[in-house]
Amino acid sequence: MNTTRSQLKPSRRQFLGASLAATAGMLGAAAPGGMVPNPNDGNGGIKVGLYSITYLGIWYQGEALTLQQVVQRAKRYGYDGVELDGKRPHANPLDWPTAKCREFRSFAEDNGIAVYAVAANNDFSSPIPERREAEIAYVKELIRMTADFGAPVLRVFLAWSGVTRHPKLARYDIAEEIWAFTQKGFTDWQRWVWCRECLTEVARYAADHGVTLALQNHRPVIRDHHDVVRMIKEVGSPHLKACLDAPNMPDKTPASVRQAAFDVGGALQVLSHFGGEYQRERDGSIAGGHEMYPAFIRAMTELGYTGYIGYELCHTLPVVNGQTVGIEYADQCAELACEYMRGVIREARAR
Repeated sequence: MNTTRSQLKPSRRQFLGASLAATAGMLGAAAPGGMVPNPNDGNGGIKVGLYSITYLGIWYQGEALTLQQVVQRAKRYGYDGVELDGKRPHANPLDWPTAKCREFRSFAEDNGIAVYAVAANNDFSSPIPERREAEIAYVKELIRMTADFGAPVLRVFLAWSGVTRHPKLARYDIAEEIWAFTQKGFTDWQRWVWCRECLTEVARYAADHGVTLALQNHRPVIRDHHDVVRMIKEVGSPHLKACLDAPNMPDKTPASVRQAAFDVGGALQVLSHFGGEYQRERDGSIAGGHEMYPAFIRAMTELGYTGYIGYELCHTLPVVNGQTVGIEYADQCAELACEYMRGVIREARAR
């Protein structure tokens, strides 16, 4: 089915209020050379990051960017830092010895961009012991790599089914079916115990390297933020904290998202993400932001959170004239997402 560009507007638009639109308009003014000025005033507010999965080359037509190119995009669009996806072609530890990590860290710093997190794509839920042990080894190496990058946080899952490329672009359903098949005959409690045992072990490795693990509220084993808090308490390590993401919450109403933020609390929260597809409207406002984001950011601001919220584009993208959109669409979304979230953060702080 062919789709025109006018049909690419998100089906659930949320428009910013007049004051937020005005703020966004100010933030959108380009500096000489086309660079968007970074409005972070350095006084401890929430920072905006770019998660490299956006440019992994599996969601749009086109090749992946190198991590150096991701840093340059982050600088161009006004982000404070980057989160590196822990798989090829980006940041699989097999490809990143210590010296190479430190060289990249210097490159990012020279561009004014922090490497604030690495993201693991791990699955501790397999009923096959050898698979769990392989996942532990993978996360252990990611912890080493995270420390070498100078990043304080490694995002982890309890379970992750993965993605497949069929034939080139990514999709989730095939991997999800495989994961579900391997879990037949096993209980939720058995999966929980396997995950807890693995997470407890890798938390010890994180302590050895001075890295904090951030457990994300991401299915399939985790249902909601209550499961995240429960697992953190059961593991009982100061090196395991939370990555609470509003888009992953089963109830995305503003009141529920706000309550979830306070349930987790500022002391546990060390990382967060947001998503969406964004475009500029004729009046200068940005379409694509969900109503949950202002509520979530206001709650996190009240809790004193000063860490990162990273933009990620990691879902099937629109099809135009029979072809999935190209990297220019990811660029558009990444640029406007930063501007949008900057406005949401400033609005929350002003309140």
